[in-house]
Amino acid sequence: MTETPPKLRPRVHVRPKAFPPPEFPPRKVKLFAKMPPAVFPVLLGLLGLGLALRRGFGFLGVQAGGVEAALGAILALFGFALIALGVKIARRPSVVIEDMRVLPGRAGFATASMGIMASAAVLAPYSAPLATAVLWLGLALHSGLALLWLRFWFQMSPEARGINPAWHLSFVGFIVGAVSAVVLGLDALAQGILLATMPIAAAIWGVSLAQLISRIPPAPLRPLLAIHLAPAALFATVAQGLGQEVLAYSFAGYGAVILLALLVSARWVTVSGFSPLWGSFTFPLTAYASALISLGGGWGNAGVLLMIAALGVVPVIAYRVLKMWASGALAAKTNAAEA
Repeated sequence: MTETPPKLRPRVHVRPKAFPPPEFPPRKVKLFAKMPPAVFPVLLGLLGLGLALRRGFGFLGVQAGGVEAALGAILALFGFALIALGVKIARRPSVVIEDMRVLPGRAGFATASMGIMASAAVLAPYSAPLATAVLWLGLALHSGLALLWLRFWFQMSPEARGINPAWHLSFVGFIVGAVSAVVLGLDALAQGILLATMPIAAAIWGVSLAQLISRIPPAPLRPLLAIHLAPAALFATVAQGLGQEVLAYSFAGYGAVILLALLVSARWVTVSGFSPLWGSFTFPLTAYASALISLGGGWGNAGVLLMIAALGVVPVIAYRVLKMWASGALAAKTNAAEA
């Protein structure tokens, strides 16, 4: 008895997915349409380095004419980046929302407004009224960005509401304005910012420590851990400027612990290789050098040594990130939105 062969299924011909042909000639991106906010962390680091050098030269009693010229050049570069970002936003304002949905964009916008506040300290010796206006502009923009980020955060699912060191930039970054306020003699403003931001920083430090204990952060995000140093450094600087020496030395000591931990784990922190997030190393390092110099004495000597180290590290990182910006690679790597 022969078996009946199974019924064969008819072949189904599936057409390959059709893709649109490439544009020819290729579409030309409009000027500054893909301006990446991720360039601002290194620009803030350069501003911080210039301010640390100004403070360090003053501590050493050396004329700082070259430093002032360098600060002018850095301020011009920072202003150019702000204009580029402004052109992008003016072309399509909703691009701000799109950029802030990704970590590099949020950090970039926060450091941009922090840079405006730091620019007030650069301008203070030359025009106090102009520096004061710039300071208030930076504080206002930073407040708006912080509120916008909170709005996004509350709309996220509970699983996505993670807290990371970059929160310091958005919610503690106002302390940069306090540094400029001390320089301008606005002690009441500086004191108010200091009192408002210290509890926020303490909460972020606590949450981050608990996260480090419970799980290992992904290698590409580990450079963000360096941001934890910045609030301690800036608190020490502001407290010293306000004459609160116990608080200043306490935060300087706490910053030393953070810096030592970063140095010991440097290989672990940088294991994923260079990325735009290495900009996170620049401003905290320069801010802590400046804080130590402001304390004077042996602390000041340590600050000068750290300033010299920063002079060898910060420009190298900044050059690599700025080179990526010029080539367009920075916008691609940080998922910058297009206006």
